[in-house]
Amino acid sequence: MNEGLLERYGLIADLHRGRFFPGRIIWNQAGIITLVEEFLDVSQFGDAIDFSKFITPPLVNAHVHIESSMLVPSRFGPPCLACGVGATVSDPHEIANVLGVAGIDFMIENARLTPLRIHFGAPSCVPATNSTFETSGAELNAEAVEKLLQSADIHYLAEVMNFPGVLADDAQLLAKIAAAVKVGKRVDGHAPGLRADAARSYAAHGITTDHECFTLAEALEKISFGMKILIREGSAAKNFEALYSIISTHPQNAMLCSDDLHPDEIITGNIDSLCRRALAKGCSLIDVLRAASFNPVKHYGLNLGLLQVGDKADFVCWDNQNLNKVTETVLAGETVWRFGADFVGVGSESKPNLFHASPIAKQALKIPASRLNDPVIEVIDQQIITRSKNIQLKIKDGELLPDIESDVVKLVVVNRYDLNATPAVCFVTGTGIQKGAISSSVAHDSHNIIACGADDESIVAVINATIAARGAVGCAVNQRCELLELPVAGLMSDKPAQEVGARYGELTQMVKNECGSKLTAPFMTLSFLSLLVIPELKLSDKGLFDAQKFEFVTI
Repeated sequence: MNEGLLERYGLIADLHRGRFFPGRIIWNQAGIITLVEEFLDVSQFGDAIDFSKFITPPLVNAHVHIESSMLVPSRFGPPCLACGVGATVSDPHEIANVLGVAGIDFMIENARLTPLRIHFGAPSCVPATNSTFETSGAELNAEAVEKLLQSADIHYLAEVMNFPGVLADDAQLLAKIAAAVKVGKRVDGHAPGLRADAARSYAAHGITTDHECFTLAEALEKISFGMKILIREGSAAKNFEALYSIISTHPQNAMLCSDDLHPDEIITGNIDSLCRRALAKGCSLIDVLRAASFNPVKHYGLNLGLLQVGDKADFVCWDNQNLNKVTETVLAGETVWRFGADFVGVGSESKPNLFHASPIAKQALKIPASRLNDPVIEVIDQQIITRSKNIQLKIKDGELLPDIESDVVKLVVVNRYDLNATPAVCFVTGTGIQKGAISSSVAHDSHNIIACGADDESIVAVINATIAARGAVGCAVNQRCELLELPVAGLMSDKPAQEVGARYGELTQMVKNECGSKLTAPFMTLSFLSLLVIPELKLSDKGLFDAQKFEFVTI
């Protein structure tokens, strides 16, 4: 080997031509590949070189909100690298809804502390709707978004969630889309259940992707309208089983993403897990790797090499073709993860936040009997959509009450930005909660405080503990209240992923074992019950909201 050059041997993935070949990669001290050499006869090496390892480009999480991992970027990076993920397409709209541009700036600066290539977008919908329907901590108008898109640190226009606004030709939204197109940056979509002419019109506005499809028919229709489909498998929304076949049938139109992945799961695998599941379903390794790497790199123009001469020396070494274990992750020629190593990362000295909520009292949670005909939110496990359901509610002394036997408990949203706000309260079914309450300051997308529970005392206890911590997820049951504190914007911790994941796992088990919830991911499911742009029925800090009619049921 020439002095100053580095190399790896193995079965190399050529995703441009759709094949693997035995060979070696050589790169220089600047971390640039100078030679990709194919060996026609490996017997010449005898046992001196092991060609059993598979060398592929790094995987890409094509749509993820880092904030939903409850980890700052510098802590989020290491567990991703350990799973062979070398890059992400990341929408920072969670922290932007709390802190605006200052929150995005924090994410960009903190991300510089990890080798993971995090490609941030300019949030298109901050807030997700408008101040008539919910209270957020910030607003990004078309001028602010256009300025963000001019930055080299911003790589695309993030998911356009307000699809009714797009279809109605909302001037602000169209200006944001036009600003992205003008600078040659992609526009991401978000249109759950949108079909036929409405979906065609949405795509025709320049929107290129969707990660919200929950049926194969919807995905295929959107592909026919020119959109790429991001197959999502997160902690709450799980669409892989419905959509995985497009990896084989439409390999050029498929990508993989987690969207929202909580800390106890990120340390056990993310995009690599989806790759293994796709392989087990019979998808070819080349098609899987194209969906997991090649397609997002090409679509978004990501700063990530694809094992070509002149690319950065970015690659992952796997133990076999089933991608069971990452043995090494290399970025720009430097080993950033090796099997058996720790993945601690570094914390953050800065902990920006915005939290002005006052403690609440039990009296504020009463629901008068005059709301007897209000619909009830029905939770669907492993989905972020809900249903509107008519249920006969219990009444006592002019007040509507939870009905534990019928699985009906209270849902509460408290404005975290106003010291004098009144909580919004309704009923929810499908949580399985039989006692106690849970709460979270991660409540999409405005991130007010959301809680649900079987009794007012527990709801008040866990909400007030969350307020005192200025952000947390928590559980109150059997006279005990436990929290995972989230001091960064009320969304994230700067502690190591293993520590945050373990604590989150303990709280999840507490909710299941002591409160009785049967939900797969109770905190994640709870966090989406205030997302007004997802059908059918949600609760904001201002009232019960019909997401299909886009209007309040009860204010």
